[in-house]
Amino acid sequence: MSSDSLESPKSFDALDPHVAAALSQVSTATLTTVLLKKGLRNVWLRGTRALCPDLPRVVGRAFTLRFVPAREDLATPESWSSPRSTRAAIEAMPAGCIAVVDAMGVTDAGIFGDILCARMKKRGVAALVTDGVVRDVAGVAGTGLPVWCQGTAAPPSVAGLTFVGWQEPIACGGVAVFPDDVIVVDADGAVVIPSALVDEVIAAAAEQERLENWIMEEVERGAALPGLYPPDAESRARYEAAMSERRSK
Repeated sequence: MSSDSLESPKSFDALDPHVAAALSQVSTATLTTVLLKKGLRNVWLRGTRALCPDLPRVVGRAFTLRFVPAREDLATPESWSSPRSTRAAIEAMPAGCIAVVDAMGVTDAGIFGDILCARMKKRGVAALVTDGVVRDVAGVAGTGLPVWCQGTAAPPSVAGLTFVGWQEPIACGGVAVFPDDVIVVDADGAVVIPSALVDEVIAAAAEQERLENWIMEEVERGAALPGLYPPDAESRARYEAAMSERRSK
């Protein structure tokens, strides 16, 4: 990371549009199931709730920011003009990224307000996800930037936090998030997909969605759950037959 530079990090790779399109069709609930089957249990970022109702599902690479507890000589209004500041970090955010902010779950100091969120929106940032809170809630909502957080607080960030850097590993909502990991966020919250597993997850998630849609159809027909969810050999055979029939049409 180069916190003294206002240029976008050279290592940031835009998410392939086909990957983004595929993941935009998959719920975070399905993704947690798929990742659980791959041995990853801790992927759902706690405390990340939609600030406004009816936000769309958003997919993007993580651009990470990190706060630590406030220290009086560093957490001052003057720090906002520092080269190592939230303002400088925002100027480094590439279009399409999801800003993922480790605020340590602090809920009495707003990490961003309307002006910062407006600038993020202007730069093409896809969403803000944090285990902390925001301030100036009406103004933030008015920017159109999709925000997932723990709520709102009037005091500024320096009332409880010290900003220390960006594009480094963080812990957001109790989950390890690395720069360039893929984030999917919807009404159920935010899920992190390790960058190296994205292709595997997409393939498995598409199949999981097909299976669960078929199971839901069976439930609506009156089928009982034992042997259906999860499917036993007989139900699996019926599912495969149904999929084969649909593919032949």
